[in-house]
Amino acid sequence: MLGIAEASSQSTPTPLAGGFCFGEGPRWFEGLLWFSDMLGEAIHTVNLRGSMTTVPLPGHTPSGLGFRPDGSLLIASASDRQVLCYDGDTVTMLADLSELVPADLGDMVVDAAGRAYIGSQAYSGGVLVRVDPDASVHLVTEDLDFPNGMAITPDGGTLIVAESMGRRLTRFTVDADGELRDRRVFADGLDGPPDGIALDAAGGVWTAMTLANQFERITEGGVVTDRIATGERAAIACALGGPKRRTLFLLSSTTAYPKHLIGTRDSRLDAVSVEIPGAGLP
Repeated sequence: MLGIAEASSQSTPTPLAGGFCFGEGPRWFEGLLWFSDMLGEAIHTVNLRGSMTTVPLPGHTPSGLGFRPDGSLLIASASDRQVLCYDGDTVTMLADLSELVPADLGDMVVDAAGRAYIGSQAYSGGVLVRVDPDASVHLVTEDLDFPNGMAITPDGGTLIVAESMGRRLTRFTVDADGELRDRRVFADGLDGPPDGIALDAAGGVWTAMTLANQFERITEGGVVTDRIATGERAAIACALGGPKRRTLFLLSSTTAYPKHLIGTRDSRLDAVSVEIPGAGLP
């Protein structure tokens, strides 16, 4: 079993798994890290020993993932702009968003009621769409600058989204009916375009700073408390999981531009231990 290093600004994460094309949307669920291999047309799972299994998704480009309360997995299929559902045996289409969104789908977060929030990654004019458990579809906010990673606070009352092109983290109040309101900035002027994010129990947000080649922990107002450098690799997405949710899983690639990676298998999953555990969703 690979060891997991202690996190600090000088930490060197431990490689956990590799050999996939472009990893996105990591989620910890039932003792496994699940993540998309967008260009590999697959979903992978990895345990803490680095053993990887694969769910093939031929013809799809999976991106954001989220688990509903019943344990089924929702998958945002980027280029065909569909939301898929995997029940452990079969994959079916839950919703077709192609007539509602302006660009390909990206990340996703699923709340405690099973409502899925999915981003459409327009460089400007991006939107978030909510797909409810009855498969009804609702446009919940507009005018985002390339919405990317999302998280929901433990009380279910706040959704945070990374706006990559805006180099900011934005938060919304989540009403009881799932509507979003009261848009405000959590942090802006970031070191790089934020991609995937993960929320911890102290209110910090771990963020993949894609073009800055590092992962950062950011508190409200934009204070960076921790940095984990990735060298020449692009930081893509992160998740908190493992025992007591104190393992930070880090997906990185040789470039931040997925289309440059077609046919390669150089993306990697690393892991590092952190002091403050994960919180909220995902």
